[in-house]
Amino acid sequence: MALGFLKSTRNESAAAAAPPAVPGKNNARVLEEVENLGIGIFWATNAEGVVTFLSQAAAGEFAAAGVAVEGKALTALFRDAEMLPGSGSQRALAFKCKTHARIDDHIVEFTVPRAGGGEPSTRFWRINGRALMGANGDFLGYRGNAIDITAQYAHEVRVARASQVDELTGLANRRKLTERLTATLTAFRQARRSCALMMLDLDRFKQVNDTMGHHAGDDLLQQVAKRLTTIFADRGEIGRLGGDEFQILLPDIDDRGTLGELANRIVQSLSQPYQINGQRAIIGTSVGIAIAPYDGVDAEELTRAADMALYAAKETRGTFRFFTSDLSAAANRAAELAGDLRDAIESGALGVSYQPLVDPANHKVRCFEALLRWEHPVHGDISPSIFVPIAEENDLIGKLGNRALRQACTDAVQWPGTVRIAVNVSAKQFLKPGFSRQVAAALEASGLAPARLELEITESVFVGDLEGVDAVFRELRKLGGRLVLDDFGTGYSSLGYLRHGHFDKIKIDQSFVRGCTESGDTNPAIITAIVALAKALGMETVAEGVEAMDELALVRDRGADLVQGYIFSAAMAQSEVLAGFAGGEMHCEPSGPPRHRSERISILRKVGLIHEDHYYDVILRNMSKTGARIVGLAGVPKGTEVVLDLGNGQLVVSKVVNTSENSQGLQFETPLIADGNGGFMTRHRISPYALAEAGIPLAALGAGAFPLAKWRETQRSVPKFVQLELGS
Repeated sequence: MALGFLKSTRNESAAAAAPPAVPGKNNARVLEEVENLGIGIFWATNAEGVVTFLSQAAAGEFAAAGVAVEGKALTALFRDAEMLPGSGSQRALAFKCKTHARIDDHIVEFTVPRAGGGEPSTRFWRINGRALMGANGDFLGYRGNAIDITAQYAHEVRVARASQVDELTGLANRRKLTERLTATLTAFRQARRSCALMMLDLDRFKQVNDTMGHHAGDDLLQQVAKRLTTIFADRGEIGRLGGDEFQILLPDIDDRGTLGELANRIVQSLSQPYQINGQRAIIGTSVGIAIAPYDGVDAEELTRAADMALYAAKETRGTFRFFTSDLSAAANRAAELAGDLRDAIESGALGVSYQPLVDPANHKVRCFEALLRWEHPVHGDISPSIFVPIAEENDLIGKLGNRALRQACTDAVQWPGTVRIAVNVSAKQFLKPGFSRQVAAALEASGLAPARLELEITESVFVGDLEGVDAVFRELRKLGGRLVLDDFGTGYSSLGYLRHGHFDKIKIDQSFVRGCTESGDTNPAIITAIVALAKALGMETVAEGVEAMDELALVRDRGADLVQGYIFSAAMAQSEVLAGFAGGEMHCEPSGPPRHRSERISILRKVGLIHEDHYYDVILRNMSKTGARIVGLAGVPKGTEVVLDLGNGQLVVSKVVNTSENSQGLQFETPLIADGNGGFMTRHRISPYALAEAGIPLAALGAGAFPLAKWRETQRSVPKFVQLELGS
């Protein structure tokens, strides 16, 4: 926003600087009258820039404050004022004086001590001046005028800040963020610097707003702003776009490991409870991340990339996602699946499988968890992590959850009476009016004993109308069912609710189990503490996600009552469950690797492999943080150094550690990092700036392979490996 008074008084400034029109001895009187009326202040310097004259009124003001004026350089008396946003820029006063340039409407500031030792005041003047030249062309000094604009400047500051700052939180607003992002990316493009952009919005904020009121919502947004400011301090620009959306600009960061850690801190911090007018509220957040120039080279492109990453993160909630070029296709697919899911629910096309919860002491099955399964006619098996968020977004979760509950109760009636059935309940389903009546109807229709039904509820239910939540708990208790706190310890901190006696069982989240046997891991202590807490409160504990024998031994020794995971069994169909109970009791013997190893992801996709000046196509079969197995080359000796191209500018320096006729095992020089979506990615990527130097137009990285790998097709040597034919 331009300062209105900068140009509005240019004409009067010129008039004040003009030679007096009244001849003779009246000149001094006219100048004195002009000064006394506050219309103008006159000043002069010598050739060395030292102030030799200042209007009497202004000089008296300085003298009263004990500030010497005469004998002091003009640039020592005044300093350049900081220009307000949108008002352009001005060359330094020192530069103008050194080059004897015209001084036009230059804004300066100076500090004047208050009499009696009070707080000093800052004054603002707009000064004009012209170089005075002698008859022989020598520079004699400056002659000029000034106007005190302190009051106007203070008004302009207030107006400018109002246009740049979010009134509720004190953070930057959308306008300032857009201007800052545009200016930053323009400058950084010339300097070949990177810039990360995070976009986040709050999960379940609307629920707080609706149940606790808009004033509570405003209070919550202010607390969120303070937590974000604590995390980032002066590291970046934090702003509120509007509603419950925030944006964070992080210059000179392209390390995705660092950004992932920051995003995790945001998720964990914003998920902690809030105290609002004596009530407790809990929300969550989802974070989308994009990095310039990798994901976009201008503000519009980068913002769109971060927004798409945020949309992807919101599908699972409480997590972060980095932008990848395939997110656009994923968004379209989610919209398509929403319609298919509605049809599948109506037609009863979704099935239910059951994963056992086993007593680690005698391997006897005590309970099963019901898990929804969707076999799509075109896309095949769709994971619940994909279709459950879609159901929540499209208001299908009530029907979906009720069908799963009824089917699970009906199937469980056919099991031994000592075996319980656990059914997952989403927070949205739990808080819908009439949920307890749905549970009662499912029990009545199936004939299942209420004590055999366990409802697994996540800590996210403790948000908003806490009295309403407690009322639902009381209704479910009256039915005689059991309540389980799922994913305990993942950030919502409901210890206060444990002592209220709502729950019969705690499930230790698998994130505490995976890798708990690794040296230096702190999770064993956390597991021990959770088990001790549960026992003190008379609750059972379940360790989720156990896959290796050493993990099983640890959670058993730490006192977990039940164990769930592939170490005993994957989810099974009802027919398999009934076959297991054919002899009476059902036992599951543990079977798995002796020790936990880095998580590996089974994938089948075409990637690239670079060796010397050749680019080969290979199939990536599986991958962990530290290595991968590829298929598609023959004649690759052990110890060969190669570069694996994962696409999107991700190059991984690797060494062949084992080899067969058509398959090789690779060990990565630098471990990969988690991508926030259950996969892995490189910490850094090839920079589009480097590609531009090689002659490729500057642009965001696409989904394809390393551009230079196939860009250079000349002067190639004989290939060392045999490229095998790859299936489609």
